[in-house]
Amino acid sequence: MRIAQTTRAALAGGLLLVAMLAAAWLVDGAGSAAARPTPLRPRPTAEPLVPTPLPAFRAGATPEPIGAEAPPDAALSVAPVPIPEGTAGSVFPFGGPARGRIGLGFATGLIDDYEWGDGAPGWWLNWRVQPHPPEISDSRFVQMVRFNRSTFRPDEDALAAAARANPGSLWLMGNEPDVAWQDDATPEQYAATYGRLYPIIKAADPTALVAIAGVSQPTPLRLAYLDRVLAAYQAQFGTAMPVDVWNVHAFILREERDSWGVGIPPGMAEDEGILYDIDDHADMTIFRRQILDFRRWMAERGFRDRPLVVSEYGILMPESYGFAPDAVAGFMADTFDFFLTAADAELGYPADDNRLVQAFCWYSNSDTLYPTPSLFDPQSGAMTSVGEMFTAYVAGLP
Repeated sequence: MRIAQTTRAALAGGLLLVAMLAAAWLVDGAGSAAARPTPLRPRPTAEPLVPTPLPAFRAGATPEPIGAEAPPDAALSVAPVPIPEGTAGSVFPFGGPARGRIGLGFATGLIDDYEWGDGAPGWWLNWRVQPHPPEISDSRFVQMVRFNRSTFRPDEDALAAAARANPGSLWLMGNEPDVAWQDDATPEQYAATYGRLYPIIKAADPTALVAIAGVSQPTPLRLAYLDRVLAAYQAQFGTAMPVDVWNVHAFILREERDSWGVGIPPGMAEDEGILYDIDDHADMTIFRRQILDFRRWMAERGFRDRPLVVSEYGILMPESYGFAPDAVAGFMADTFDFFLTAADAELGYPADDNRLVQAFCWYSNSDTLYPTPSLFDPQSGAMTSVGEMFTAYVAGLP
């Protein structure tokens, strides 16, 4: 997720003019956590928070796409493709040691560039394919193919070679295709590219686990986007979409055309979804509800027997908006507690004692665009107070 600069003016400008961030593919500081966020200018529209009525585009009714015929609703009820026997736990220890579940996104550098003591993440990613990723301790690298509309990188030969060199890896197929300045794909474009690449990776490594790209947040608008992906795949390939691992991001950001936040997914005709405000960005009630909603969506579509990875989340707002380091560290600890313990007898993953989430990834190690949640200061390289919380938490786990 790339949303803003650290100054208030840059954040407001960057979030209001999201199209200018298309090139951003790929603080630790003093202050009171009680400080109120400074309003964006112009002020966003009023926020209809909990209880939020489900809008007309609630997943289950396929919305009309822009410039294309909507796929048939019948395609949404197809049975999921079975996972080949022997691959279901080959990457993360789903149901295993707690520290192995905690991941970290590396916006700069690699995992072996930092001193971790006993607090290294159990897994990591850097939004790229790495044929020969560095390894430390028991940390595992997760591969990510990047999409852009109807294109992708790296090429097919490089993907196959990397899959052969890293058997049993988890592959994330894209990053936020629902966001115009990330992978920027309509549901139909995403389904077509996924269907092209899935068999290439599986042919090179039958033990690979292939995960769908994480949408930016599991809101009704973005669940409707995913419904269109499933329907488009069925229409294009004549079979249910094969998804070994489900994947989602867990930000809390505004869904409004030409406003701050994550905007409207490509190909969707709506002008607004849930109108979150800045104060909601670290709201644990909303955070927990979104994860439960996503697991419910998975179960309703026959995917309860799939593991769920939250491959990116954190705090993207600066301290001047009310997100001081102690508040960020507190949010981190609360979310870690939730991810490691939250279970539901009707919605959770049966192979993992019905836990809702099997692995999760904090954003990020060190970043100049969004330094508030950084574990290491991007200028000095020193560990921040947020980093101290991260390493202490991980070191205290089995």
